[in-house]
Amino acid sequence: MVDVISARVQDAFGTWRLPTNVQNGGENTRPEERISTNQLRRVGDEHRRRKAYIKDLEKKAIEKNLYEIKEATAPTVSLPEQQNHGLACRHCAPSTSEVQLDPVERRRDVKNILTITQHAGWRPDSTIFDWGGWFPFLAQCIRLKKSPYPQVSGTVLGSERLRNAIEQAAQEAVTEKRQTLQKDDDDEVTFDENSYYVEMLRKHEKRAKRLIWDMRSKLSDVMLRITSWVLYKLLPCFLSGVVAHPAQVEMLKAAAAKSPKAPLIFLPLHRSHLDYILVSFILLNNDIRSPIVAAGENLRIPFFGSLLRGLGAFFIKRKIDPVVGKKDVVYRAVLHTYMQEALKVGHNVEFFIEGGRTRTGKPCMPKNGVLSVIVDAFMDETIPDALLVPVSVNYERLVDGNFVYEQLGQRKKPESFRSAISAIWHILHSRYGLMRIDFNEPFSLRELVKSFNRLSPDPFRSSDSLTRRLQHNPSSSSLYGTDIVREEQRSLVDNISRHVVYDCASATAVMTTNAVAFLLLTRFRDGATLSVLAEALDDLRGRLNGVKDIGFTGDSKDICQYAADLLGPNMITVEKRSSQLFFKPVTMIPNVIELSYYSNSLVPHFALESIMITALNALAKEFERRYPSREFSVGKDDLFKACLDHCDILRFEFILNKPCQQIDKLLNETLDRLRDRDLIQIPQVMYTEEQKWSRRFAMELESDDSDDDRHYQPTNDEMVHLTSNGHCERLVLMSVLAPYGHTYLAVAVCLRSLLGTSMVESEFIKNCVSEITSKVENLECKFGESVSTDSIRNCIKVFEKWSVIEISSCTGVRMISLGPMFDNNSGIDNTIQRIQKVVPF
Repeated sequence: MVDVISARVQDAFGTWRLPTNVQNGGENTRPEERISTNQLRRVGDEHRRRKAYIKDLEKKAIEKNLYEIKEATAPTVSLPEQQNHGLACRHCAPSTSEVQLDPVERRRDVKNILTITQHAGWRPDSTIFDWGGWFPFLAQCIRLKKSPYPQVSGTVLGSERLRNAIEQAAQEAVTEKRQTLQKDDDDEVTFDENSYYVEMLRKHEKRAKRLIWDMRSKLSDVMLRITSWVLYKLLPCFLSGVVAHPAQVEMLKAAAAKSPKAPLIFLPLHRSHLDYILVSFILLNNDIRSPIVAAGENLRIPFFGSLLRGLGAFFIKRKIDPVVGKKDVVYRAVLHTYMQEALKVGHNVEFFIEGGRTRTGKPCMPKNGVLSVIVDAFMDETIPDALLVPVSVNYERLVDGNFVYEQLGQRKKPESFRSAISAIWHILHSRYGLMRIDFNEPFSLRELVKSFNRLSPDPFRSSDSLTRRLQHNPSSSSLYGTDIVREEQRSLVDNISRHVVYDCASATAVMTTNAVAFLLLTRFRDGATLSVLAEALDDLRGRLNGVKDIGFTGDSKDICQYAADLLGPNMITVEKRSSQLFFKPVTMIPNVIELSYYSNSLVPHFALESIMITALNALAKEFERRYPSREFSVGKDDLFKACLDHCDILRFEFILNKPCQQIDKLLNETLDRLRDRDLIQIPQVMYTEEQKWSRRFAMELESDDSDDDRHYQPTNDEMVHLTSNGHCERLVLMSVLAPYGHTYLAVAVCLRSLLGTSMVESEFIKNCVSEITSKVENLECKFGESVSTDSIRNCIKVFEKWSVIEISSCTGVRMISLGPMFDNNSGIDNTIQRIQKVVPF
């Protein structure tokens, strides 16, 4: 078709003549130009008419087919027992999702549950005021809905999975014994394999019984009621309120009623040890069945371990395999079977998808082990479905103290009975403000599995997609229940966990301390008067309104004073200057690390804006170096490419998009927001009508075989410019992620200590901490919060992904060394230059 039209165009040009007329009212326009344009226009019109005619024929054929299908007898389709319409992510499965809680409704009428006793007072079957009016908390706890909590320990010990694991462990022990004797060449030692195998069977059977005894939950209705009454009395001693949303609780009840056979899987972000108790406390007092809770084995301490066990905790190891490179098949089988049996009998489950508590205040990357067991239970039809409930928990002031010393590279202090008693005594004599909990919309696991059959291989390269099929291979040796050796199966669990963490972070309410700390560290690091800080807080509240839940109300001046008083003079100093209150953050390293914990709750919300402005800043510096006399501008495509490079560097710090969202679409939305705030400009390219028509015609010729209607959309012509009046606001946005850039740059510089050698990973981390600390003390870096072992470890993961470093295990110790291509000064210099792009100043 293109050849035919080209031939006709050439024939038309060959037969043109030169008349003498004027065009568009011009004086010296040659007539042949008018005729050539008209002739070309007729050719284009004929081409479009032909395309429209063919498309119309195809449309009629499709409609005919459609009506034939409608008139035919409908085939019998067997529907699944449970239809979870409305319990799907609107991005993953827009056709089956419904809004379960109105966005306006979720931001209104939150209640302090410490003052709500819905089962006390007037009783439905009584006409007089009963004793519950005098003892409301006691009446509330006694009249709670009773739920059965069956024990499953006996079922676990008799399971085929555990029996197979014990036999496998015994056989591995026999093999190891044989290999040891052969290695020692000791021919005199007699070795009866059968008797040794029987001995190992007995040993592992005893160990399995001990493991399930130590692991099991003893969730008790009586213990729950007693603890609920105690909490009603104790929590007001140190918390001014525990705020929840009644509409969210009703939403959970409606979802559970819609899918009665699907257990509720609560997935909170983990901030405090108090999280364990408060989630169960809120659910219990709203007549929702309390879950069993996955707790770290470090909490199995005298008295408190038994208390947590009675409240639903089952204890799991932080490190499942004690010997590196060798799976503990018995422990994995016990844990996997225990969880599956608990799900089978109808227990709800709660576990912290980040693994441990966040040390930085922002969400951590998810751990997928326990979630894999839930997915496996669905895949092998142990349960028909599961409802995943992201839970957001936030505190105005952290009850557990702070993690400063751990961020400085020191070891975590283990929990003990003495430390627990000391912490409780300190807590009861302190003030911690409000605690806020949000239950987000539950997702059907069935719907998530369906939607994630088609996934992007790289969250930052969403244009390449492929179909992924799940293959279920049961295994008794894996914690996951499936040997996750296929990338498709890893991808499923990883995408679900990232989806949950992203939703939790997006729905986390902004508390007073979060907002004030964020403003002080990004905008007023040198301090500000009360009126200026309050004005900035008003602006921040306006920007967050309708986008994130704001967990406070009232006058901004009062809020600033309240937050500073709650955090204390160790983090924010307040003094009078010229009859005005002056607020300033304490920027000494330990203090600013603690303050940044509260600020970091807001960092994920502004991360993409900060990435885009930082990328623009890096491109502007390079442009100025090359063309010092020209005004800076950059193509939109080039800007997005630089943003994706920044996203790749920070991929272990933030989950910037859900797996079902395209990162380039989010970047477009971010660009629009920055343009609306007049931080950047994208001048519209103006074309004449003739130019627009010519460009459309050229595009049609190039895509003649396309069935879609296309319109010209300029890409390379869209240039991004920096505005002159948005400089201060851009500096603020760059400050949001600048501490991470300085951390990563220090780690890159420390790579020189690995030239030609290897080092224990913990020693390398200490070197990095020392490097950043010295830069802060020498005023080369003004961000004391850059001293962060969490960010250093995330940077090490990035360098390992880039093959800059290699990590190996030697007798259980992690060793770090440079990769072959980077074990030279040139390779390290290239890495440093790549990281410098995310360091704005």
